[in-house]
Amino acid sequence: MDLQIYGFLLTFWFLSFTTINVATLQEKAPPQINSNSILVALLDSHYTELSELVEKALLLQTLEEAVSTHNITILAPTNEALERDLDPEFKRFLLEPGNLKSLQNLLLYHMIPARIESGNLQHQKQQKRGSGMYSTLCHGENQYLHVLQRFKMVTKPDDIIKPDGIIHGIDRVMIPKTVQMDFNVRRNLRSISAVLPEGAPEVDPRTNKLNNKKYPSVPAGAPPALPIYAAMAPGPSLAPAPAPGPGGPHHHFDGETQVKDFIQTLLQYGGYNELADILVNLTSLATEMGRLVSEGYVLTVLAPNDEAMAKLTTDQLSEPGAPEQIMYYHLIPEYQTEESMYNSVRRFGKVKYDTLRLPHKVIAEEADGSVKFGFGETSGYLFDPDIYTDGRISVQGIDGVLFPVEDIKVAPKAAPVVAKVVARPRRGSALTLSETFRQRWRDAALRLEVRVVIPMSLTKGH
Repeated sequence: MDLQIYGFLLTFWFLSFTTINVATLQEKAPPQINSNSILVALLDSHYTELSELVEKALLLQTLEEAVSTHNITILAPTNEALERDLDPEFKRFLLEPGNLKSLQNLLLYHMIPARIESGNLQHQKQQKRGSGMYSTLCHGENQYLHVLQRFKMVTKPDDIIKPDGIIHGIDRVMIPKTVQMDFNVRRNLRSISAVLPEGAPEVDPRTNKLNNKKYPSVPAGAPPALPIYAAMAPGPSLAPAPAPGPGGPHHHFDGETQVKDFIQTLLQYGGYNELADILVNLTSLATEMGRLVSEGYVLTVLAPNDEAMAKLTTDQLSEPGAPEQIMYYHLIPEYQTEESMYNSVRRFGKVKYDTLRLPHKVIAEEADGSVKFGFGETSGYLFDPDIYTDGRISVQGIDGVLFPVEDIKVAPKAAPVVAKVVARPRRGSALTLSETFRQRWRDAALRLEVRVVIPMSLTKGH
């Protein structure tokens, strides 16, 4: 008897537990959507843009729960309306992962949890009954929608009718105020947001190209791909930057040392103190020449001797940047020796060499068994050949200061020619070139004796 009672109680407990679990599972099971649902019709309809946005907004489950409890009415914008009213920037904002809530609110604002047929609205409008305000699936400030006012946008009333809902086609996209405000705030923040700092691209200073596989860098020791004028300093008023090219500790050329060597050679050779003083003390040309040689360029210096420099007048040096321009005209961006230049003028007659003073060229021709540069009274002969030659810098001494033809002032023909004898200034008895600069840039009471001072950066190691 006890066994029968025990078995009955066990059977009753098992059936009760099974019934409770089945009921619980039925409550937790998602709503079943049949093939005749309004949601299936929407996904298979010609409102393809709207269907795609619904899927991207992850609203299928929300809409399934809505149609499982009541009918819904969808005011579906056509594809043309979505393409016209959603500009690319606004659509990009809606599709960003961080703005999923804004996309959901925009779509749910077009869905009403009630069945509204066009005939009912027309009758309601004629009878002037009801306010026409309906609650949408979009919660928050944009929960309500004035359907009577919006119904004039309907171009396809009762386009799709199903037992659990109805779709009306509209030719306008309705944007809630909250979504528009979120977009405006995000756009304003984007316009004032700081740019994240990024490392500057590495650029080869001798090619002005990025150091990558598409634009390979020029190997150390090879001739630069750019003309020498692209590597020159911006102007005499700006100090040239340190050499970023092969003149560094891990590269091939050391232009600073080579410039220092040729300037010391000028001093030891004698008769070229004025030129050395200008290059080192009164201008930054020595530093700029060192940078150019470090980056792989070659130079030929036509060096006027002290007697030639003493003939320069104050008028020729009065304009700003005049000493630099004079020296640029004596720098040839080629490597020439006395032999190569003499052979050229013997073979071709007159030869024009480019100078660092664009666009002026210096003319060379054979004269009296030597090379003559320039023309007229401003010409100069190759007086001290090959003072310094190291394969990168060549220094050729000349006995005159050269000027381009445009800088030579010719007296007009009608003006009378007045002979004027100018005593040749002697060393220490009149203002020389260096003293003229010192008078302009320093104090006029400095000594007239010319003294060349080599900076420590140029004498280091010697």
